[in-house]
Amino acid sequence: MRAGLNSTFRSLQVPNYRLFAGGQLVKLIGVWMMFTAQDWLVLELSDNSPGALGTVTALQFVPVMVLTLWSGRLADRYDKRKLLIWANAAFAVFAIAFAVLVASGVVVLWHVFVFALLLGIANAIETPVRQAFVSELVELRLLPNALALSAATFNVARISGPALAGVLLATVSTPGVFLISTVLAIAPVFTYIRMRTAELHRTDRKNRGGARVIDGLRYVGKRHDLLLPICLMAVIGMIGFNFPVTLAALAKIDFNAGPSSFGLLTTALAIGSLGGALAGTRRRSRPGVYRVIGAALLFGLFEVAVGFAPNFAVAALLLVPTGFFSIYLAQGANHRVQMGVDPEFRGRVMALYVLVFLGTTPIGATLAGWWGEHFGVSSSIWAAGLVSFAAAVGALIWQLRVGGERIQVRVRPRWSVRLVRSTEPESGAVPAARSHAPSSGPSDWETVDGQEGRRVSRSHAEPVAPSRVRI
Repeated sequence: MRAGLNSTFRSLQVPNYRLFAGGQLVKLIGVWMMFTAQDWLVLELSDNSPGALGTVTALQFVPVMVLTLWSGRLADRYDKRKLLIWANAAFAVFAIAFAVLVASGVVVLWHVFVFALLLGIANAIETPVRQAFVSELVELRLLPNALALSAATFNVARISGPALAGVLLATVSTPGVFLISTVLAIAPVFTYIRMRTAELHRTDRKNRGGARVIDGLRYVGKRHDLLLPICLMAVIGMIGFNFPVTLAALAKIDFNAGPSSFGLLTTALAIGSLGGALAGTRRRSRPGVYRVIGAALLFGLFEVAVGFAPNFAVAALLLVPTGFFSIYLAQGANHRVQMGVDPEFRGRVMALYVLVFLGTTPIGATLAGWWGEHFGVSSSIWAAGLVSFAAAVGALIWQLRVGGERIQVRVRPRWSVRLVRSTEPESGAVPAARSHAPSSGPSDWETVDGQEGRRVSRSHAEPVAPSRVRI
């Protein structure tokens, strides 16, 4: 058991990563407390309007649409640690001002809108830089574990933050929650300052001043193995991941629940998400494309089920597997992109990933709020699940076509599902049976659907194409 725990948490043996994870955990607990209290405050100020919730969520993510690609360019040109210090300091200042306004009792709805936008600007700069910075904290062999633990840290905070906020909303009131969350939000500034810069795993940046956004977009456009998960997460991130809008409205409007019960719905989702994050901590190689698509299919099915839940208890129960497959999908797509990209493009590619995953939220949140306002909150959830499932089916068809494969189902002598090579891949496409290995990429191991294959030259990678590959 000890060996298993050591394997699960092995990245925490790195001092700089311990500081990073600790600072993120403290900050994110505060952030989730703040967002939970903010959602409740918006419902109070807007007379229970799902549209107002959608507007606040949209304003938080509009800066991601506008600034994220520029932030990725900064990450590829400048010191990521210093960028993170300044971005987190700005977030803390905005959070303090917001908390003081709420505590003074003069806050109105438009104040919440303004600070949602300001906090979103800080996050738009911080998030892609932080995503790319993880690769500098640990050596390459620990990167999958470090990324999985980062996701686990996020979901531990997503469990404890809303649950703690629910208790505090009922005991010390909304202003008290804002003041406590503000104190916690300052933590990363100090942890980044304390890091040992000599122990960071940095690569020499060639042509530091020429890190253009368009070059990163062209790079992704030529890489089918990166383009598919990014496009899949663009749809699901925009439509399927709108729980900050839908869960608050579902609890208060459909189930007539109080603030503590609303926290329980978010906690149920986060418990499943934590399980999904921990499931990936022992991953040592790049996940296969069909594993990512399978997680997307299951996520869509469970989200549909949540939309049809007849009562609060059933909804909370279904949110656990929904949360599991949501983070297992997001983490798998993230790993597939991070572990397949050349280091000099990592900042811009991860910025694009953040853009399609989070930057599309203003569109999705506004649509979810409008749909909930006109057709009911529960229908906005199951409709989002249907769209997510359809996107996963589309990704499966795309991958089968590009890889020249077909699905073969056998019932006898025993039930099995296989991928069978049926035709030659389309011209210029990367065969599905291998992962594209960039010339200066992060590994000299080819992977076959997430499993290590034979060792090949990085600059002359040949396909590893068995006639049949199990899903």
